[in-house]
Amino acid sequence: MTTATNLNAKRRRSPASIATGIVVVLGLALIGASGLYTDSLWFGQLGYQEVFTTQILAQAGVFAAAALFFGLITWLGFFIAYKNRPIYLKFADEGDPFAQYRALLDQLRKVVSVGLPILLGIFAGVAAASRWPIVLMWLNRTYTGEVDAQFGLDVSFYMFDLPFLQALTSFVSAAVLLAGIIAAAVHIIYGNIRFRGRETKVGKSARVQLSVTAALYLLVQGASLWLDQYSTMTSSSGLYTGATYTDVNATIPGFQILALISLVVAILFLITAVMGKWRLPIMGTALMIISSMVLGALYPWIVQTFQVGPNERTIEAQYIERNIEATRAAYGLDAVEAVEYDAETTATSGALREDAETTANIRIIDPALVSASFKQLEQYKQYYSFESHLDVDRYTIDGKTQDTVIAVRELDQAGLGDSQSWYNNVIVYTHGYGVVAAYGNQRSAEGQPVFLQKGIPSNGLLGEYEPRIYFGESSPVYSIVGGPANTEPRELDYPAGDGEADQTYTTFTGDGGPKLDNIFARLAYALKFQSEQILLSDALNNESQILYDRDPRTRVSEVAPYLTLDSDSYPAVVDGRVVWIVDGYTTSANYPYSRAENFGDAITDSNSGTISTRGSINYIRNSVKATVDAYDGSVTLYAWDETDPILKTWSKIFPNTIKPVSEMSGDLMSHVRYPADLFKMQRAVLGSYHVTDAGAFYSQEDAWMTPNDPVSGSDSNQVLQPPYYLTLQVPGATAPSFSLYSTFIPRSTGESSRNVLKGYFVVDSDAGSTDGKVSSSYGKLRLLTLPASTIVPGPGQVQNAFSADSEVSRLLNILRQGSTQVLNGNLLTLPVGGGLLYVQPVYIKSTGETSFPLLKKVLVAFGDKIAFEDTLDEALDSLFGGNSGAEAGDGDGVTVPEEPGVEEPTTGEGTNAALAAALEKARKAMLDREAAMAAGDWAAYGKADDALKAAIEAAIAASN
Repeated sequence: MTTATNLNAKRRRSPASIATGIVVVLGLALIGASGLYTDSLWFGQLGYQEVFTTQILAQAGVFAAAALFFGLITWLGFFIAYKNRPIYLKFADEGDPFAQYRALLDQLRKVVSVGLPILLGIFAGVAAASRWPIVLMWLNRTYTGEVDAQFGLDVSFYMFDLPFLQALTSFVSAAVLLAGIIAAAVHIIYGNIRFRGRETKVGKSARVQLSVTAALYLLVQGASLWLDQYSTMTSSSGLYTGATYTDVNATIPGFQILALISLVVAILFLITAVMGKWRLPIMGTALMIISSMVLGALYPWIVQTFQVGPNERTIEAQYIERNIEATRAAYGLDAVEAVEYDAETTATSGALREDAETTANIRIIDPALVSASFKQLEQYKQYYSFESHLDVDRYTIDGKTQDTVIAVRELDQAGLGDSQSWYNNVIVYTHGYGVVAAYGNQRSAEGQPVFLQKGIPSNGLLGEYEPRIYFGESSPVYSIVGGPANTEPRELDYPAGDGEADQTYTTFTGDGGPKLDNIFARLAYALKFQSEQILLSDALNNESQILYDRDPRTRVSEVAPYLTLDSDSYPAVVDGRVVWIVDGYTTSANYPYSRAENFGDAITDSNSGTISTRGSINYIRNSVKATVDAYDGSVTLYAWDETDPILKTWSKIFPNTIKPVSEMSGDLMSHVRYPADLFKMQRAVLGSYHVTDAGAFYSQEDAWMTPNDPVSGSDSNQVLQPPYYLTLQVPGATAPSFSLYSTFIPRSTGESSRNVLKGYFVVDSDAGSTDGKVSSSYGKLRLLTLPASTIVPGPGQVQNAFSADSEVSRLLNILRQGSTQVLNGNLLTLPVGGGLLYVQPVYIKSTGETSFPLLKKVLVAFGDKIAFEDTLDEALDSLFGGNSGAEAGDGDGVTVPEEPGVEEPTTGEGTNAALAAALEKARKAMLDREAAMAAGDWAAYGKADDALKAAIEAAIAASN
């Protein structure tokens, strides 16, 4: 009774279990379908539906082809073996170890014969589907016109053909091998292969099938071995990448011979299938194994040890030259202009006169330190914020190009505190507001940045533009915006005052996201973001749009999945809009003879954030410039390097998605810059490959490296000094230009490290002006090399000299009194005055929660001389004997600069005398406070500060 009851209970539970299973399967299918649906809506709204459908079709096609092929091969292996099984066995089942497996297989034959190939095919298809880019690149490959130095093949063979052919042979090899294993297992279970002691009996059908399978497998292995010879062109074997003397004379011939041996052994297996003799293929297989050991390992070792080793520098010279030439071409270094720069180390009066324009543009505002200043001065509300590291750009102000430090005021919903709710986070607080920009070469009397664009509403010298930031680096995960024009606005636009009643609201009017105009869209997005409010909220209507994937880099990576993106996207005011500019790279790890460099390691420095592992590459081009509109999120791709074969290939795959550079507006062109990550990759390679002589390269006697940042990182956690954007005139150039530079010191480690300057690497980063034409000098790479007889201290030595100088230490100690902290800004290096000038701003910061860094001093060095003054022009004059000949940037002194768009008060008729008097008192109070700080008289500093506050209050009262 008990047993029957349990059985009945199980039967009663069975329908529920089935129903639960069905619900789970349907739920998973619904989630998967909703994901595809929302992706289709997102790409369609953005205008890149073709990218989505091409990817889906490519993945489906590769999956279907791989699954069908793999399933068919494995099915044939099982079907042929089962069909040719012995019908009547000559031995009894008693004692047969495979009898139970045979019985089980007979019972499950249909399930196994159909289900097993389908299951294996699905697994193989899923694995192959992820390789769809390799397949499409092979089908649409573009020839380069360049050939490798060893085989004379077009470079496109290594970039497009070889990866596909290697993946194909690997896939086919796995399918044939597995089919053979399945066939052998079936033959063993059914007695076509029998083991009796040391004797093995193989039936004819088993012999034929396994021999043919082995022959096919060896043919595929032979093809794989033949392809392996081409892999030597990108193999790293010690000092350089590419085929070495040993590879050319031993390894490559070895692969060719082994491929031919595989062919011969495959033929022997086919002979066995007909004649039934196993001796020849077994001997051939043994010969192949021995040959692989001799040709693949022993012979190359003999050549390397006894022929190459004693004369390596001479023998390898030809192949080192190949590596140098290919590496410089693959990284765009073949056009570097090397200039010998016999740097002066003695500061003389008037030395900077010829470089006055460069010194006038020296950036004393450190974008890595002033984010806190931007937040305190321009954040306004706790739900706004700025990035921790700001960007450097340039704008034309009053006819002159002005380096600026720029950021967008982004929305930070964490600042809402207890006011966070679904409605507030999704419907009300949807966007940031405005651009804030400061002069790179100016500061106020108090040491604050001098803004040329600021405020809410935004005002300044950048003109009228759309200030709302719906798409940015810190935008919310998703927002729902828009609606009919006659509905009351719900989105907070900006705070017009301190009270709740002084808020300004708006309604998004662009086309920034998919519309939620039907129940299916709402349901799909409710599943995607796991929020029932998307279905239930009455704040949504048929005009509502959902904005998500709002980071500029994320949007570009989705519409251009073939690009490796620069780690820093930067904002610019272009044609009345705020746009994010994103640099995209096409990369490869298959350029013959080119050295591979780890992308993540090369671009990591003191300014970079967390860099994800990106793998190694040996070819890179800045092939695409992309823009993302900060208001509506629209993405535009421009073909910056139209000669790049990888970009040409992807342009065939995704036609009509990339615009020619001729369609880029002049205003946008004026903000395009040479990308930092590309420059970092180039400097990482140039440290060794500035040497073009094979013998000198082999000895590495003049190898360089990027110095560690002397400002960031402790002795145990050193990070590289980042490259810096500056407007400067490089020796050999005809005029100053917005540039990106880095320095080199000798490559050494430990206590033997010499922190002396050996090279100055700089690139013209100014793409053009508002005429819309790319500057002919853009991307011009120059390398200033210092002769061995000239000893110029490197950044580390200069920073140590600053710290060790007694007068500097005394003044810094004064600044550190009380609760203030001294912060060293970026240490800049400029080739001026016939030598190398170091400039470092020095900030002070109190320990209060609302404090921010104030620029108070400037350190400069030239040769072994140091100066430490309140302003840059004073420091330069002090350094160069009282007359540097330089022109400091406007506002670098301790006067109050004129705010953009605001007229200075006068004392003429009709002016506000009380306001003018209050402003004069404020000016005097700031000067007194500055003098008190310099003298270390903190009591006087406090009095002056109180006087300043009183004067400001009086000015406010007088202006009302």
